[in-house]
Amino acid sequence: MPQPVNLNRARKQKARAEKQARATENSVKFGIAKVEKTALKKRLRAESLRLDQHRRDR
Repeated sequence: MPQPVNLNRARKQKARAEKQARATENSVKFGIAKVEKTALKKRLRAESLRLDQHRRDR
């Protein structure tokens, strides 16, 4: 005779798996790596400084 299955546990495990799959899809779709984020911030900061250095005071 097979072991009884706890339906609540099975339902929750299925929901967790679906949530994890959705999170993975979103991270691929919207996320960027931390290295890329820091490189982007660094580049934007350098561009901002360069523009500020070329600013003329009146």
